[in-house]
Amino acid sequence: MYKRVLLKLSGEALGGESGKGLDTPTLKSFAAQVAAVSRAGVQVAIVNGGGNIFRGLQGTGAGFDRVDGDKMGMLATVINSLALSMFIKAEGVEAKVFTATPMEPLAKYYMRDDAVEVLERGGVALIAGGTGNPFFTTDSGAALRALEIGADALLKGTHVDGVYDSDPAKNPDAVKYETLTFDEALEKHLRVMDQTAYALCLDGKMPVVVFDMSEPGNLERLLLHGGKTGTLVTP
Repeated sequence: MYKRVLLKLSGEALGGESGKGLDTPTLKSFAAQVAAVSRAGVQVAIVNGGGNIFRGLQGTGAGFDRVDGDKMGMLATVINSLALSMFIKAEGVEAKVFTATPMEPLAKYYMRDDAVEVLERGGVALIAGGTGNPFFTTDSGAALRALEIGADALLKGTHVDGVYDSDPAKNPDAVKYETLTFDEALEKHLRVMDQTAYALCLDGKMPVVVFDMSEPGNLERLLLHGGKTGTLVTP
């Protein structure tokens, strides 16, 4: 269904059940799924969040300056990307980390054409550091990178199997949406992405799929087998 995708993974997802730090079984599971779809011919770029290590916006409530806090959050995404890249490489698939601000020799400075070159030769490009600027979330960074590399869809991998009308962890009667439009999501105040990410995807006609990445096989089901998983949000 999709030839090239941008996979956005939350930092909390990388932290496993606790949502904190780096959970080795989770990294192995995610890497195996990404490697499987990559070997099958789907081009995959990845943007990781950093909330398992540090979230800039929340840090302001604890006395951190917003700009410096966001810089710390950007560094957290680099740590997550380096970690995930190692497990993808262990699966026998090339994985290269790019950063929005220069960080050589830790990772290569992001240039769109370089990342696309990795994808076209069957590798995985992990694009870290958000947009390189404070006041932007990693969701906005993911939307931006998805448009830049010409992705067919932005996949948002979380702990939840789609978009609900309320928090399913708190409301057992929460209703899941199979499909939504961006306008409907905004009208219903559904927290799929922040408004900047919404605007980018809407303007670029970029569909978004919200699904549960923690369920083994879901990524392959979505990309290789045409299975229905998660919620499809369309422009």
